[in-house]
Amino acid sequence: MTKHQPIKRHQSLHGLSKDHHQGLLLCFKIRQGIKMGVEEKRIKKYCNWFWKEHLVPHFQEEERFVFPVLGNDHEMVRQALEEHQILKDLFNASKSDYDHLNQLERQLEAHIRFEERVLFNEIQDTATADQLTIIAQHHGKATSCEVWEDEFWK
Repeated sequence: MTKHQPIKRHQSLHGLSKDHHQGLLLCFKIRQGIKMGVEEKRIKKYCNWFWKEHLVPHFQEEERFVFPVLGNDHEMVRQALEEHQILKDLFNASKSDYDHLNQLERQLEAHIRFEERVLFNEIQDTATADQLTIIAQHHGKATSCEVWEDEFWK
């Protein structure tokens, strides 16, 4: 496994990067739940909550304030928007078997890695000071992922 150097993230994107960290923790929790043989419905219940409380607002924020820096016709933004739709479909699917949860986890992790390692670098290199200020002003306070009634991943 290749060790990636820490990315110097512009302050205005720190909140979104923290959201991404929570998304990577979700991926870990899904993998742990599957590894431990946890009932799929328990994992899916947490995924549904995470989708509603974290990812929907996060995606809306990116689409409204971050992606316009490059424009919706930019290749990387088009990729991110396509991945948002794929993830929306995966999270909203009624399936909850291990294959589906594995697919959801892999897609989410790949998407987060793309945004953190590629897209956000382009955003922070391109954005004006005013655009970065707007991004920072519109980052909502995330709900804590630390407390969940069913910590199936432990």
